[in-house]
Formats: sequence, C-alpha cells, structure tokens
Amino acid sequence: MTIEAIIARWGVAAVFAGTMLEGETAVIAGGLIAHQGLIAWPLALAAGALGSFLADQFFFAAGRRYRDRPFVQRWMQKRAFAKALRLLERYPVGFIFAFRFLYGFRTVSPLAIGTSRVPATTFVTINALAALIWASLFTALGYWFGEAVTELAGRLRPSRQTLLMGVAVLSGGFAIFQFVRWWKER
Repeated sequence: MTIEAIIARWGVAAVFAGTMLEGETAVIAGGLIAHQGLIAWPLALAAGALGSFLADQFFFAAGRRYRDRPFVQRWMQKRAFAKALRLLERYPVGFIFAFRFLYGFRTVSPLAIGTSRVPATTFVTINALAALIWASLFTALGYWFGEAVTELAGRLRPSRQTLLMGVAVLSGGFAIFQFVRWWKER
C-alpha cells in the first residue's frame, strides 16, 4: 500500500483526531493533502471543524461538571485560566469566538468558560460558528500552502511519495513538539 493510499484512506480521520489533539497543524495538513487530491477539501474542512468543536465541547463540559475535581482545580491555578476568565468577563461573546485564535488559550479557555455562568447553549452556538470559521481559514491556508509546495516540488522533482512523507514527518514532529510543551505546562 502506498503512502498516497494510506492518506486517502485515513486522512480525514487523521485530520479529525489531530485537530482534537493539536489543532492548527492537523487542519493545515488536511488542506495540504486536499490540495494533493488525496482527500476532498470539504471533508478536510468538516473533519477539522468537527474535531475542534468536539474537543472544545469536551473541555467545556469538564469545566461545567467537574469544576470541584482535582483535574480542573489544577487548571484553575494557572495564570492563563485566570486571564481567560478576565477576558470572558470583559468580552463574553468575542472571547468565546476568538479564544481558538489566541496562542496559549486553546485548551484552557473552554475549561474556564465551563466553570463560568455562560449558558451551555450560548457556548455551543458560538463554538460551532467559530470552529467552522477557524477550520475554513486553516484548511484554506494549508490548501494554498499546498500550491507553493507543489511548485517547489516541480522544481526539485522529488517523488510525490517523498514529498508527502516529508510533510507527514514535519507535521508529526510539530504535533509532538506541541504535545510535549503542553504536557510540561499542565
């Protein structure tokens, strides 16, 4: 089985899972492999939006239901958590919409919002819209980046499989780096 066949078969699932774990890297990679024609662009976008939406809903629900448990209490001691709550108080709708675009707030924000008095229906609605816009932006960025990679590949003439392996290794390395950094900060 070629790398192209593996990506075509599992690419959408990988974008979905990667978005839940890391975020931007997975969605950008989804756009890039959509540009290569291995998965459909709308499926890459949908997987990214759904993965982001569900991950944020999970953390919101954890904050709402388990705010008195040690897992959430540890997060509440972090400076980013307090800052997220301050921004939420000052700009409730804007912050719920924008937190996924703000570096360092991606995981802590839905947890903090869950501990607040923001109604669940408000969070679900804004989160769904924001996830769709966020995924559209980063999938498009990956797709357009794919054009640059394709042009560069034409000049360098590597095989398509080598190019895709390089992208996969770089994306995986970045995701591991982000995970290790997150693990140390938690």
